[in-house]
Amino acid sequence: MTLPLLALLLLFLFLTYHFLLHPLLLSPLSQIPSAHWSSPLSPLWILHLRRRGRPNATIHALHLKYGPLLRLGPNELSVNCVDGGIRTVYGGGYEKGDWYAVFRNYGVSNVFSSASRGEHSARKRMLSNVYAKTTLLGSGTLKAVERRVVGERLVPFLRGVMGRGEEVEMYSLFSGAAMDFVTGYIFGLKCGSDFLGDPERCHKWVMDYKARQEFIFWPQEMPGLVAWAKRLGCRHWLVPEWVDQANQNIEDWVMGLCDAAGGIFPERAGLKDGDRAVVYDQLRTMMKKGRGEGPDNALTTNERLEIASELLDHVAAGFDTTGITLTYLAWELSKPSNLEIQQLLRKELHEQQAPVDASEGGAILDLKELDNLPVLHAPRVTPPNAELGPSGNTVKGIPAGVRVNAQAYSLHLNEDVFPDPDKWEPRRWLTSEGGTDTGGEKSRWFWAFSSGGRMCIGSNLAMLEMKSIVAAIWGNFATSMADDRGMTHNDGYTSEPHGTPDGAYLRLRFAAVT
Repeated sequence: MTLPLLALLLLFLFLTYHFLLHPLLLSPLSQIPSAHWSSPLSPLWILHLRRRGRPNATIHALHLKYGPLLRLGPNELSVNCVDGGIRTVYGGGYEKGDWYAVFRNYGVSNVFSSASRGEHSARKRMLSNVYAKTTLLGSGTLKAVERRVVGERLVPFLRGVMGRGEEVEMYSLFSGAAMDFVTGYIFGLKCGSDFLGDPERCHKWVMDYKARQEFIFWPQEMPGLVAWAKRLGCRHWLVPEWVDQANQNIEDWVMGLCDAAGGIFPERAGLKDGDRAVVYDQLRTMMKKGRGEGPDNALTTNERLEIASELLDHVAAGFDTTGITLTYLAWELSKPSNLEIQQLLRKELHEQQAPVDASEGGAILDLKELDNLPVLHAPRVTPPNAELGPSGNTVKGIPAGVRVNAQAYSLHLNEDVFPDPDKWEPRRWLTSEGGTDTGGEKSRWFWAFSSGGRMCIGSNLAMLEMKSIVAAIWGNFATSMADDRGMTHNDGYTSEPHGTPDGAYLRLRFAAVT
């Protein structure tokens, strides 16, 4: 046999082993059920689902068919269980994969995008105190933010549109209220947004923000292809240039908030509670302390970018998923079939003690009273992905470097834990005495904010702001459906409603209650 023929034979044998025999028969993953016949050989099937924005329901149906472990691709798994699943992967401190790199801002990493466990933990420790529930419940700044955003902006706005007999587009309203709430706490009311005071600007900002998401697939799932397309001058075929400009506009806006908060940082001791930039001040102080400097030392260029990258992530997470969740909640509460539940919620609110704070816009309950209200769970937040640890580590025979996913969508539809799981039934979370049932299996399988060291740092703030907004609306108004044609469910990474071509999602009518 000639040398060239021998080389071709060896190449053929190598390729056959690497791309056929090993993934099908010899890989540790070969014993795990495949989601699709091609999954052991190619990632194209799961990439196609994600590109079309249709992975969640498909993966869930396959979990029902094959069990809690699924092989989505040659090097990717989906898990749908607590023990041996999310507890092992997400609670075990394993490193993140490159999937998260797309969440870097200004070219700089942040808590959410950081792949390193050490970097993630160090940055999270800087901010964990200001997001702790005890801190939030006792925060004068948060009380002032709630009073301004809910009592002086949201409720008066709704009274105005109700008086004019107008319908309200709820997705934009909730996004604006959440943005004002979260930027008020992060940057202070003096520097934060006022989207509720400018509904047209709010709607445009939200639409521009959401329009980008269609194109996140390429840099997130196929960064190598995007890099080559950029070298060849055809990146715009995958990601239009207007997306880059939209990203730049968002970064510029948040940088402006950071610079405004930085401008009043030297005056922080004398500021009113509502004007204190709680999160900005804490991050800047701890960052400087970690570098052996005083907080009033001037920021370096890189420090300015680090702060902005971190806080842009908090702003985006704080308004986006909150707005989505509240929109689904309002949709369910306003259905004729759920009128009884809306009335029960209103009764619960009206039975609370007299509000400790009020404005002409409407009553505002104390934050601690809000925290004690039974929770109406309607989360549709898609969970994170995780990659197993450094080279050489294995878990239950699964080699290091395998991408492992879990989705709250499937965990929350486990009928053994949540009977009749497709039904929106908030009373499943109540005890027979009317309290909140937060223990047992339901609590273990509830995964709206992830778990372990990677759990959402702002989960307590998110719950308080949602409760505050819900209490203000359904404590003062009754809602009914006007138009819900836009409420078809997006099955992708963030599961917001699709909306209609003219930008409508959920329009409600408001009526006064006594």
